[in-house]
Amino acid sequence: MRFSTIADWLTWQNSLNRTEIVLGLSRCQEVATCLNLLSPSFPVITIAGTNGKGSSVTFLKNILTLSGLKVGSNISPHLFRYNERISIGQQAVSDQKICEAFSIIDTARGDIPLTAFEFITLAAMWIFHEEKVDIAILEVGLGGRLDAINTFNADIALITPIDIDHSSSLGNNREDISYEKAGICRSNKPVVCTDFSVTNRIKAHAAELNAPLYCQAQEFSYQDEGLTWSWQTKGGSYDKLPLPNLAGAFQLQNASGVLMVIHLLQQQGFSISLEHIKQGLQQATINGRFQSLETKQGVCIFDVAHNPLAAKTLKNNLAGSPCKGKTHAVVGMLKDKDSAQVFDILQSCIDTWHIAPLDSPRTETAETLTQHISSNSVSDYPSIKAAYQTIQNQRNIQDRVIIFGSFFTVAEALTAEECFL
Repeated sequence: MRFSTIADWLTWQNSLNRTEIVLGLSRCQEVATCLNLLSPSFPVITIAGTNGKGSSVTFLKNILTLSGLKVGSNISPHLFRYNERISIGQQAVSDQKICEAFSIIDTARGDIPLTAFEFITLAAMWIFHEEKVDIAILEVGLGGRLDAINTFNADIALITPIDIDHSSSLGNNREDISYEKAGICRSNKPVVCTDFSVTNRIKAHAAELNAPLYCQAQEFSYQDEGLTWSWQTKGGSYDKLPLPNLAGAFQLQNASGVLMVIHLLQQQGFSISLEHIKQGLQQATINGRFQSLETKQGVCIFDVAHNPLAAKTLKNNLAGSPCKGKTHAVVGMLKDKDSAQVFDILQSCIDTWHIAPLDSPRTETAETLTQHISSNSVSDYPSIKAAYQTIQNQRNIQDRVIIFGSFFTVAEALTAEECFL
């Protein structure tokens, strides 16, 4: 084995390519072929989209695991530990298993310069084969069509709401971006779209592949009934469902798409009961999605929102849970994000801004972020931790602090709290 720790493996993997993101499937396909990973014995559910992917993975994994299935899931990015990226059921796999998978892939790749993301994607599928999972859930990292995850054929494709993000790689309008997301679709395999406004390019691509298309508010729908909700599709419905445990106005939209996937799996012979669906919704937990934490200094809300659509959702969620005091924001963002538009959306509901760079080579500078904020109450700091701790010491108990802008932002602030150390 070349290395015995994940940290050493990652440092070496990142040295194989000059850039962190290298789109394309040929490298992954060649190595996957060598490892006999391209024809899995289990069905694959692939999830692409701009927002809602993580929540959808969580709902699906919960419901399927409660149904007695051995579920493999591959997500990105992680929040605290790299191991979060690969799970069997609710348990992240061990360092030893990931290192073993990396070693197998390293031998198989020859002189192919795989990216770190390609390594972990192949590692996930190798581990799923080794563990003999019943079903796999794969979350796309960037786009869909050329993302390493798309090396593997989706038996069901789930496309969550789409907005402008990663414009330099995917395009600067919803139609172009949705075409990249729709790349996960496969011939004659069902496609589920949770967006209320499905783009023409998704419809055209599904039609070209003869892939059955199930769209929110068309082939399936839901109704918010206050304390409960209901869901319907042709040939099936669920009434008096418990509200999802995950906070946020868009979680019913995410859960609705997941129930369409569940319905399709039931049609394919999987035994998934209403009781397991209810339990899966109620037991769902995921850090950094409008996550409220009661600290000694008062309420803090952690949200990984980093694009305009997520910012609109965050604004609605803040409006739906007002506080008596001020709202302070701790923010750090990556330089490929539309920080100007994100800040413009949230400007009216934030009283003071506390800006810092992220612990990432892709970080936007605090100076640049500050230029996009039209407020007199802006401070910059050397790190997210410094910004978070400073405002926590200065705030009033009736104030709230909202930490957003990136997974990096949320992770650094959360680890400053003792319960997450």
